[in-house]
Amino acid sequence: MPDTTVPTQGPGPYQAPGPFPGGPGLGPGPRADVIHDIGYRHYDGPRLGRSYAVRSLYLQTLRGSFGLGRSVKSKILPMFLAGVMCVPALIVVAVAVYTKMTKLPIDYAHYLSVMEFVIAVFVASQAPAAFSRDLRFMTIPLYFSRPLGAGDYVRAKFAGMASAAFLLTGLPMLVLWLGAVLSSMSFGHQTEHFLFGLVAAACYAVLYAAIGSLIAASTPRRGFGVAAIIAVLLISEAISGIVWAVLARGGADVSARWASVLSPAQLVDSITTWLFHLGGATGPTGAPSTAGGIVMLAELVAISAGCYALLVHRYRSL
Repeated sequence: MPDTTVPTQGPGPYQAPGPFPGGPGLGPGPRADVIHDIGYRHYDGPRLGRSYAVRSLYLQTLRGSFGLGRSVKSKILPMFLAGVMCVPALIVVAVAVYTKMTKLPIDYAHYLSVMEFVIAVFVASQAPAAFSRDLRFMTIPLYFSRPLGAGDYVRAKFAGMASAAFLLTGLPMLVLWLGAVLSSMSFGHQTEHFLFGLVAAACYAVLYAAIGSLIAASTPRRGFGVAAIIAVLLISEAISGIVWAVLARGGADVSARWASVLSPAQLVDSITTWLFHLGGATGPTGAPSTAGGIVMLAELVAISAGCYALLVHRYRSL
């Protein structure tokens, strides 16, 4: 039998010597195939493991939500929305300093409820980029091959999306606080309400990321995901406002406060208003009672946890 062993040293073509069978009835003939050794080597370095993969996916999602590491076109919208969130805060601080106010004309948590539309657009535009693209281009099996599992993937992606939303909502809180402190307003009062605003920002981030991620993971079409998230977040707010207006016009002011449970934005604003005893709430904002506040807080936790559980189930079923 002819020797067809492939040499192992050095890249380059290798012509196997001798004849080989050409098939039934064809007889032997000269060997025409060539084996190329292009010098591939096995990886002998350290194995960073599962936790490193999860952390890398988290950072990739967080950076990608602001267009970092992506094309210039991908950076325009998230950076623009971050600017839109901060510019009104700068104007509020400038007006407060110019008129020599002793406190800001709007509370930190209520500022976020005013800017709710910007938060919704940010989540609607970035959640499909984090979830829908992997489904569309069928890269999920590559993630799950080794060592990531469905739970790891969802945890990293969800945490990245929630962290991005928290940065978006927390940045104007920092602008308001710095402006108030530098203009010699009460440091203790401003710091306390700044922390209230950060709690509200965390609630917005977790709730919006949960809803947006679940919807985005339901379709590989990014456009459908964007439209569906916008519809859920904004139409629910419109329904909440209509229900509140009808009940309040009928004289049922306390019952009208329950309209907040129909809208994620009004739900968060009502919880923070009730939890921290903030004044100046308008519309359906505000818990009808202590029991109502507890129910609203439980609803926020249930929606966030339920969306996360459905998200994990979605990827485990792929």
